[in-house]
Amino acid sequence: MERLQTFDISKVYDDIHKLPPSLKKSPVIGLTGNYKNSECSLAEGYFTSILKAGGTPFIIPPFENIDSLISVVNSIDGLILTGGGDINPLLLDEEPVKELHSINHKRDKSELIITKLAADRQIPILGICRGIQIMNAAFDGALYQDIHTQMDGTRIKHDQDLDRGYASHTVSLKEESLLSKIFKTDRLAVNSFHHQAVKEPAKGFQVSAIASDGVIEAMESTEYKSMIGVQWHPECFIMEGDESMMPLFQWLVGESSSYKEARELHKNILSLDSHCDTPMFFDQGINFASRDSKILVDLHKMDEGALDSTIMVAYLKQLGCDDESLLAATNKADNILNQIEDMVAENCTFVNIAYTPDDLYRLKAERKKAIMMGIENGYAIGKDLSNVERFHKRGVVYMTLCHNGNNLICGSAKGNDENMGVTEFGEKVIKEMNRVGMMVDISHAGEKTFYDAIDISSMPIVASHSSSKALCNHPRNLTDDQLRQLAKHGGVAQVTLYHGFLCEQGEASIIDAIYHLNHMVNIMGIDHVGIGTDFDGDGGVAGCASASELINFTRRLLLERYSKEDITKIWGENFLRVMRQVQNI
Repeated sequence: MERLQTFDISKVYDDIHKLPPSLKKSPVIGLTGNYKNSECSLAEGYFTSILKAGGTPFIIPPFENIDSLISVVNSIDGLILTGGGDINPLLLDEEPVKELHSINHKRDKSELIITKLAADRQIPILGICRGIQIMNAAFDGALYQDIHTQMDGTRIKHDQDLDRGYASHTVSLKEESLLSKIFKTDRLAVNSFHHQAVKEPAKGFQVSAIASDGVIEAMESTEYKSMIGVQWHPECFIMEGDESMMPLFQWLVGESSSYKEARELHKNILSLDSHCDTPMFFDQGINFASRDSKILVDLHKMDEGALDSTIMVAYLKQLGCDDESLLAATNKADNILNQIEDMVAENCTFVNIAYTPDDLYRLKAERKKAIMMGIENGYAIGKDLSNVERFHKRGVVYMTLCHNGNNLICGSAKGNDENMGVTEFGEKVIKEMNRVGMMVDISHAGEKTFYDAIDISSMPIVASHSSSKALCNHPRNLTDDQLRQLAKHGGVAQVTLYHGFLCEQGEASIIDAIYHLNHMVNIMGIDHVGIGTDFDGDGGVAGCASASELINFTRRLLLERYSKEDITKIWGENFLRVMRQVQNI
């Protein structure tokens, strides 16, 4: 009789600890569990594929407790939305067609919610069969309940009789799609077990694979996000020893590793966005504590994107320079600063005003977000030089000398036909800013103003939200010589995320922002660059469209092989170095 194989747990346990502790920690991939007959289950191919790709599988059962769902999402580095039953059409505001199969209502709500939560945090997502449909539905895309009766034309067989580990038809992959790059082909043999499918991809997605009968077989993000959905079941192939689908799981694990590395990095560095215009929306009844769709920066989005701090500015449109208009400008600046302080006071459990770099680090240690205050347009001080010190004592850390249009201080980058530079009064303003410890910001300033300010200021100056003119010929951007001079005098230029400052035609993306950053690093050196998004002003591009997506910028920096020390400098330490010097602390 064959002896039963024994299991010596003590030996296995001892073997685990014979080598030093492993420093490599694989990314945790959450997999939504199937649910049937009061049991949660998962097909073996899913976790086998993840393990083989180098990830750690984690099964997520269907439940709707929001606090627990958030805890789960915050604990994973990647997500697979697995296959299973039909989606309840009532959740999509549709009545069921008679061909609808059995729905799995236990899974629907929790998976729709977890998909949204994961996407908000930029967690890489792979949707499989039902999963691609969940992904599409979560972002308001349209689905076919039954492709055989709701689509025009004749369908091929989409519910194969072959074993699941074998291909039954082919799909064409869109040229230059992410999917085609992953598989390195334009045609792929896949299996098929479905009668529902994507009808129209949700906003932010494109079709990346299609069957010969026109059925959409895959979609992917158009916003440089790690999100792919496929209609077939790639996890089944590995169970037959077929590794043809492993590139898809290797992609997910690789993206999840990148996400994990970025999140871990942000735990140990301070991230500062040097310019946002959220106060412009205060009159629209925004709620900074909520995930408010009207604004790009709020507490939820800062948390999702791992943004520790931001400098909110009191923006003033350049109007007349008569006494009445100047007084109104000063009053408006004070009112906006009051509103920033009131907003922070209302949410003081989660956020506080910071006045110095040390305050920023203290608040991060207290697990609070930090708001610094700035003024966008020196128009705010009117003719009264004492306003500089008064605003500084209120907590204003920098002031842009002008905005779009000349003022009493200097000439602007726009509307400055006479090539006006810093005025006699402007020279006094800059010197007073140096004296009291307020940073001089030359974003929006004309070239002559820039060089005048460099000569006048005894302290380094900054460009809180400007990009490279060599890459995008916009008057608001800085020439290579300006960048060199800024660096020579110890200053910093902060790349901004506005389409018009990143490319001259079309819509810019996070890729363009990285190009600008790389160019500025090449010209200035790593010690003189940073990020000033201009969110809630004009800022926001594909891949980095709100504070919640700023983690994507860090992932791109890692992809560009920037070191942790470099990224620490880019994400704020360069800017704070200048602030410390100006504040003389």
